[in-house]
Amino acid sequence: MIQVTLIQIDNYGPWTVTPGPRAEPDLQTLQSRLYGDLEREFGAHGAIVFFNRFDNLIAISNGMDYDDHLLIQQSIRNRYPITISMGVGTADTAYEAQKIATKMIQNGGGAQSANRCEVLNIDSLADDDNSLVQIAHIDINDITNTLTDIETAFDTSIKVYEVLLALMDELAKIGGMCFFIGGDNYMAPTNGISKDQLREALKVVDKKTGVTLKAGIGVAKQAGRAADLADIGLEDIRAELVDDSVLLFNDLDEN
Repeated sequence: MIQVTLIQIDNYGPWTVTPGPRAEPDLQTLQSRLYGDLEREFGAHGAIVFFNRFDNLIAISNGMDYDDHLLIQQSIRNRYPITISMGVGTADTAYEAQKIATKMIQNGGGAQSANRCEVLNIDSLADDDNSLVQIAHIDINDITNTLTDIETAFDTSIKVYEVLLALMDELAKIGGMCFFIGGDNYMAPTNGISKDQLREALKVVDKKTGVTLKAGIGVAKQAGRAADLADIGLEDIRAELVDDSVLLFNDLDEN
């Protein structure tokens, strides 16, 4: 089971224009700082946070319980002019888990409701016996020579985000999610998706976008360790240690 936490800034839209529109550089700084702090605090528990839309962040939070989430909420309240609400859900696939987490937070009130503050609604938690996180680290083959060094920075970004959208679409169809993590890199929680399914999804995106993708996959009890294993798999592919576009390392096979 994969555990997903949806993190949402409370009443953020109205706050940004009350009593008048706040300076955009200040808002961008707040959002980036909040993401960094949440990544650090969730990361201390072996979890990973994806910035998603910055006012709505998604964490893979296997191993974290109610009190862990509550302490993070309190820490943010003490250091920021805003508060955050969270919904937590578990399921066999990442896509289904985020649906449950979304429902949990929506049950606490609307995103722009002045009455919602620090909601923490948990549908279920993944216990140690059934905790499993599968993460793929995906990148574009030789982006430096095919895009970065020959196209403008903005045109390269257009292609990178085109690939992201295609990956999000294809992986959601088979129960996964995908997030941009910088450069030409994407990270995808892929519980329930086999190597063959992922390989085929990458081929579909290759055909749609004109790039060539590869992916390392990691499987572990927590997201941080799964991501580390996925990084190792991707590095082995880059080093041409295997003749495949997908390589999986499973921490649980060693136990």
